[in-house]
This record gives sequence, structure tokens and C-alpha cells, in this order.
Amino acid sequence: MTNTQIPPVRPKQPAVPPAPAPRASARDRGTRLLATFFLAPTIVGIVVFTVVPIIGSVVLSLFHWNVIDEPSFAGAANYREVFTDSTVLVSFRNTLVFMVFAVALQLVIALVLALAVNGRMPVWLRSVFRSAFFFPLVLSAASISVVMKYLFNQDFGVVNWGLGLVGVAPVPWLTSENAAMATVILVYVWQQFGFSFLLFVGGLNNIPKEIHEAASLDGATGLRKHLNVTLPLLSPTLLVASVVGIINALQVFEQPYVLTNGGPGDATRTVVMVIYESAFEQLRFGEASAVGVLLFVLIMAVTALQFRLSRRFVHYQ
Repeated sequence: MTNTQIPPVRPKQPAVPPAPAPRASARDRGTRLLATFFLAPTIVGIVVFTVVPIIGSVVLSLFHWNVIDEPSFAGAANYREVFTDSTVLVSFRNTLVFMVFAVALQLVIALVLALAVNGRMPVWLRSVFRSAFFFPLVLSAASISVVMKYLFNQDFGVVNWGLGLVGVAPVPWLTSENAAMATVILVYVWQQFGFSFLLFVGGLNNIPKEIHEAASLDGATGLRKHLNVTLPLLSPTLLVASVVGIINALQVFEQPYVLTNGGPGDATRTVVMVIYESAFEQLRFGEASAVGVLLFVLIMAVTALQFRLSRRFVHYQ
């Protein structure tokens, strides 16, 4: 017979209870409380001035209300009216056309000037250019538009006076359909490009000089260096500038309202102008809210599309 040895049975070790989670010290609790205290005004401001108005606009868009009478439920009638109102549809078309040309022109001008200022020049001159290009952004859009309205006046404007000195006939800057939209775009870009300009200047300063030096050693010069090196490294800044620029352009109001009042006809009437006129001139707050909700959806859709496309075209170091 074969003797089978049975291994000794080891006694079970008692289960070690899990270590209790460390309790937050009084210092940590104080830090969190202080952070909450400092964040509270911003959070309250976002809720009161952003979230609540958005919800209120969505609810109001389902009612007919003229402030004087009691609001009456309309359901989707306001939205159906928006899609059958030719003025509203034209305003959306004008706003999209304005956005495309204004943002493209703004980014191109800002980028070219940022590259020029970032080149070789004295520090004091660079500071002068930065201040001069950013200064229009500090001014009120309404006040700038009032001044520009006189400058582009067909009869006694300074622009046509200067053109007359070289034999050019007076141009109907604000009374012709095509010229009016172009004038509004030029005035808007002149005021707004300073923001993109500063973004590009900061982005260019963050690009390591060694990369440009390496590109120069490889034979890249001039335009090729900017296209193959500068723009890819500047793409995150371009994304930010384009997102902010498009959001602002879709909400343009002061320039067309002051310069042309939406005319001639509806050539320069924008969506925000329609919202203003429907709400405060015609007392159709439900219809105005419906247009505002659609504009909000459009802005969110365009912004989401930009971030979606940025996965292909934006390069991070």
C-alpha cells in the first residue's frame, strides 16, 4: 500500500478590515468652503443671467403674449410662423452671409497683421501697433457706427469726398443693397479684428523659435514656412478665434441697426434685429422668443460642427 500524505491544514487568517477612508482635515474643508465662496457669484450669475433666460425664452416661445393681455398658449404656432415669414427667412440668410464674409475677413486681417507685428521691429513700435489695433474694440459699437454712418454718407461723407479727389463717382455705400452689406461688414471687421489679433500675437509668441530655425535649416522660407509650420502650430488659436468670431457675428445687431436700419429693404436685416423689432416694436414676444430659440440652436450647431472638424485640422504640440 502507498501512504498518501495529507498536507497540513493551515489556519485561516482573519480578514483584515479595509482601512477607513481618510477624513478631510479642517484645512481641506476650509479650502473647499473658500473655493465655493469665490465661485458662488459666477455660478449664480450664470444661472440667473444665462440658464434662466434660456429656459424662459423656450417657454415664452410657446405662447402668444403682448405684455398687455394675458399670455395664451400657442404651441408650435410661433415656430410655424417663423418658417413662413419671408422677413425672418431673409434675416437668417443675411446673418449667415454676414458671418461667412465677416469672420473670414476678420481672421485673415488679424493673422496678417499679427505676423507683421511679430516680425523684426522695435519693441516700442510693436506696443504702439498692438494698442492701435485693439483700441476700436474698447469703443462702443453704436458710437462707432454713428461716426461711420457720416463717413460713408453718399452726399457729404469723407469717404466719397476722398474718392472724388481721384475722379471716382460717389458710391451709395448705405443705400445700395450690395454696397450696404459690404459696408456693414467692413465696419464690423474694423472694430472686431483687434480681439483675434491679440489672440494670434499670443499664439505666435508661444511657438518655440527652435521650430522656425529648424524649418529654415531645412530650406523653408517665407510663405511656405508659414503654411507648413506656423499655421499648424497656430491651429488651436485659430479654433478659438473662429469660434468666438462666429458666435459674435451670428448675434450682430448694432452695426446694421445704426448704419442702415436693416435696409435698403431687408438687405442688411439680421436675426437679432428681427428679434428686437418683434419684441419691442410689435410687442410679439412669443414670436421673438421663437426666433431667439432658433438662433440659439443655430449657434450651438455651428459651434459643435467646428469642434467636430477641429479633430482633423487642429494640431496640439
